[in-house]
Amino acid sequence: MHTCRHCGNGVENRFRYCPWCALPQRRKLVEFFAPHPAVGGDQAKALRVSRYFGDEETVPQVRFSIWNVDSADAAVSLTEEEAARLAGFLAPPRRPFLEQLRATLRG
Repeated sequence: MHTCRHCGNGVENRFRYCPWCALPQRRKLVEFFAPHPAVGGDQAKALRVSRYFGDEETVPQVRFSIWNVDSADAAVSLTEEEAARLAGFLAPPRRPFLEQLRATLRG
């Protein structure tokens, strides 16, 4: 267990965010995404997404890297606003709730 640098409460090490004040407990979160299995040329590659929350030295950003085996071939950083726009682009279109309800009742 460690102490949150913002509110001072105890936070278990497994938590990425403080359960008391919601401050990120890490300055950076990283996730790797596997390539599409049907695209043979990409099998040794991965997409690495790093989210930097920002501090005195680093501005908040979301960084995308294309990794090939053990090194990055290319990388780009987006502002949080551009990352949110990308998330909206990738999100599947949602039907309005009433339309979903009608389809369920007809089912």
